[in-house]
Amino acid sequence: MDDLAGFLRTRRSRVDPATAGIPSDSRRRVQGLRREEVAHLSGVSVDYYVRLEQGRATQPSDQVLDALARVLGLDETERGHLDRLARQRCRRAKAPGGRVRPELLRVLGLVADAPALIMNHRLDVLAGNRLAGLLFGRPMPGLNIARHIFLEEAERGLYADWENCTHDVVGHLRLAAGKYPDDARLASLVGELAMGSERFRRLWARADVRARTHGRKAYMHPLVGRLDLHQENFALPDESGMELLVLSAAPGSPAEDGLRLLAGMDADSGDAHPAVHA
Repeated sequence: MDDLAGFLRTRRSRVDPATAGIPSDSRRRVQGLRREEVAHLSGVSVDYYVRLEQGRATQPSDQVLDALARVLGLDETERGHLDRLARQRCRRAKAPGGRVRPELLRVLGLVADAPALIMNHRLDVLAGNRLAGLLFGRPMPGLNIARHIFLEEAERGLYADWENCTHDVVGHLRLAAGKYPDDARLASLVGELAMGSERFRRLWARADVRARTHGRKAYMHPLVGRLDLHQENFALPDESGMELLVLSAAPGSPAEDGLRLLAGMDADSGDAHPAVHA
């Protein structure tokens, strides 16, 4: 699904030669840096770098990876991804299981005033509280955020910033592919998304990685209108690959009123929702 060679090629294609001190002229045919330029700037031989991009070099040292990260302008998330790709052959992590502990479900049920859910590395929603079900308008089990965003056209309007959401999703799945290269279910999901969405194919080919732990998330709910929420992602400390995601509204904001209205409308309708969908 993901490999060191492809990641290096896409990264060097985005480096402006001028920023690396390399003069450019109209005869230059290569977008970004040439392989020999990356090798020279990184202090490695051209032959060794070519072998890296061809997948024939194994076990690059930390010094080499640091030099490549510097030349290619990688951020912290990309640098970690580069290290995982370089070590895949000797450290292939087994994809974690999907069972949510009962204690976690109890904690999830205690979150009453904000949508909250538990997701795995494939963006499968494993459990969600009552407000999460109301926000998405469906039961939480069986929902995959990537499919929801890319393949369910009728649901696209829920995401007020749909284009940025697609970048987040692809960046997340790229990171997951680097961590769990042997995860057949993840590979199947990526194939399904690539077959069904031209935008996914284009973004996946960019090989961008993103690790979003917090930030703004805006929704356009069909009943209560726009909800500008703050997303916090909490990685669970048990090597499960799961994370708890909470979407909170600022006190006194229109979004807080909207969530209160959404919860009240559900209560008024008599539609019974369990506190936790498991």
